[in-house]
Amino acid sequence: MANEKILDLIIIGAAAAGTTASIYAARRNLDFIVITKDIGGEVALSGEVGNWPGVIKTTGFELAQEFKKHVESYNVKIEEGWEVKTLKKEGNIHIVSTENSIGEKKEYKTKAIIIASGIHPRHLGITGEEEFIGKGITYCTTCDGPLFKGKNTATIGAGNAALESALMMAGIAEKVYLITKYTDTKKNNGGFPRGENILIDKIKAMKNVEIIYDANTTEVTGDGMVSGIKYTEHSSSVALAKGETKGEEKTLDVQGVMVHIGMIPNSDFVTCGKKNKLGEIEVDLKCATDCSGVFAAGDVTNIPYKQIAIAAGHGVTAALSAIDYINKWEE
Repeated sequence: MANEKILDLIIIGAAAAGTTASIYAARRNLDFIVITKDIGGEVALSGEVGNWPGVIKTTGFELAQEFKKHVESYNVKIEEGWEVKTLKKEGNIHIVSTENSIGEKKEYKTKAIIIASGIHPRHLGITGEEEFIGKGITYCTTCDGPLFKGKNTATIGAGNAALESALMMAGIAEKVYLITKYTDTKKNNGGFPRGENILIDKIKAMKNVEIIYDANTTEVTGDGMVSGIKYTEHSSSVALAKGETKGEEKTLDVQGVMVHIGMIPNSDFVTCGKKNKLGEIEVDLKCATDCSGVFAAGDVTNIPYKQIAIAAGHGVTAALSAIDYINKWEE
């Protein structure tokens, strides 16, 4: 379905960057819409949040709900449940083609675009992984962790998301294994190079959490549901210290596997705007891409730190830049 009306702005995504941008756009009385598969994105799937200014402690889900309430207070039109499939530029007009889960299509014309589509979880790419998704494997501990009450679980990863996952599961599961590919050295920040020290210290104090260092997960096993994982220790120093052969395969009996090994930007639909080798949209200090009228904000960009507060600030910058562009726009 085509809409011939030319909007001022389309914001793609409704997590921290997208909702913040929409608030600024609404306050400037722009004629715009927000297009998003869901509200909150990865923010809504986060666990405990203790670094959002003004709120000592909350959860990602609760914070996402507050984002939604704030946006709705401005009567912003949100096209929820729709996914942007393609972007096309004709002169100074951008054409945004969308589709929902049942195959319905909509097309919009706009002067400017802010891409705030965020990121999604990276998969391990090992034997058994795809087979057991939803059958013991999850990429969202906050969502599915409570399903494994009293069971044995393994969290795989070496960043804050993995540490937060293991902390949450320590209060739910009987036994938690935390598997990191790094060695327990000062250079590697105790096995978690990208982790915050306060989280690392908490994890190492947990009696029912066992950290497995220098490990490479190789397979997920089970019969209908996950029953175990296999891994190898790939450092000769670790193996020799234990009197073992480097690369010896080991098995852990677990019923739940939480994968937190990084994120991939949701940028496949972006053809107008340069991307780096990771698929992140490259932006300047004003969140502008190299495609006139297209701005990007938050985790989908090449911004170096993926944090909720930073994404929100990015959303402000992108909105103000888009407003400046729209003020000078000529067909």
